[in-house]
Amino acid sequence: MLLNVRLESGYKYENGLVVSTETVLRNLQITNGKITRILDTKATYNKNLDCYDAKGMLLLPSFRDMHIHLDKTYYGGPWRAAHMRKNGIFDMIALEEKLLPELLPTAQERAEKLIELILSYGSTYARSHCNIDQVVGLKNLENLKKALANYSDKISHEIVAFPQHGLLRSNVEGLIREAMQLGVTHVGGLDPTLVDGNMEKSLNTMVQIAFDYKAGIDIHLHEGGETGIKAIKLLADLTEQAGLQGKVTVSHAFSLASLSAGADEEMANRLASLGISIASSVPIGKSVMPIPLLQQQGVKVLLGNDSITDHWDPFGIGDTLQKAHLAAQLYGWKHEYTLSRALSLATGGITPLDESGKQIWPKVGDTANAVLVPASCSAETVARLPKRAAVLHKGVLASGSLEAVN
Repeated sequence: MLLNVRLESGYKYENGLVVSTETVLRNLQITNGKITRILDTKATYNKNLDCYDAKGMLLLPSFRDMHIHLDKTYYGGPWRAAHMRKNGIFDMIALEEKLLPELLPTAQERAEKLIELILSYGSTYARSHCNIDQVVGLKNLENLKKALANYSDKISHEIVAFPQHGLLRSNVEGLIREAMQLGVTHVGGLDPTLVDGNMEKSLNTMVQIAFDYKAGIDIHLHEGGETGIKAIKLLADLTEQAGLQGKVTVSHAFSLASLSAGADEEMANRLASLGISIASSVPIGKSVMPIPLLQQQGVKVLLGNDSITDHWDPFGIGDTLQKAHLAAQLYGWKHEYTLSRALSLATGGITPLDESGKQIWPKVGDTANAVLVPASCSAETVARLPKRAAVLHKGVLASGSLEAVN
């Protein structure tokens, strides 16, 4: 029994506008990882169960980090800033060829520390990209799988076989296929024109592997402008031809920021019609990703932390909620309603209230994936980033603490 839990119950309106969020206190019974009863605090309950007092803290759906690299990070080791590079990604590939063997002996240990970090921020689901390359072969994957197995009661996951050094450029199709046989859920890819030098062959190879193994796709597409747009259009066509609707994600997709009015809606509609999602780390730069437009047209937008203090970037802190907070700042979502809706970016689309303010989460039968925060509502949580006091994964305490009631 989780006692005295604060749940959102509806929006309060003035002159047709949402001005605040209403809440109620409830007691929740969790059985075998599911929410089985939601009771008024005055109702009787089985006191022989393990009982914990939430002390009026707000219960929200736990978060999902949908783009992270658990297999390669400096986190847990000595501080290092990002690497200097003159020739862009090719300098980084050359660096990785030297760095990966150096990091390999501690890869599992660092992955586990990183898992603990994202759990502490409330993420109980992660899609981790994992290097598959000629330098370490499948060894990063082996270490990542061991790390995730050690936390299987606390976090659910997907793994993307990621050819960081280029699918064609580093000749890893065979290794990617081996990775798929080891239970990897998604085929990865990387800048098919810039890195692989052959957009059509690169994308066709990636889609063919996904088709052969009935897997998903999640491609890193950093290429901007027309090159990136052509790649997205071809990938959309190949998705439709291969029957992979709902199984494809384009990560980063910076080129979408360059689309003109009209062309952006057309592209968003095409992506939505095929169930192609966009994974973003909400980058800060000259171009602003059109996340509001994508959502408006029905494209599923996923958030991820991407790098967590590694040779690419030293700034990642591991908090998916912080990414939703950043999006709210970037797109001007600073009022009760828009802040409340921004929570969906961190949770994979789950919110306590629907758009009209009807309470839709939690319901009896829902999996008990949740986070307790000392906040009054979703809007305050997104805006103020309160401490994650307790994190539950299928009813198991994954991080934080709960006060037992005798």
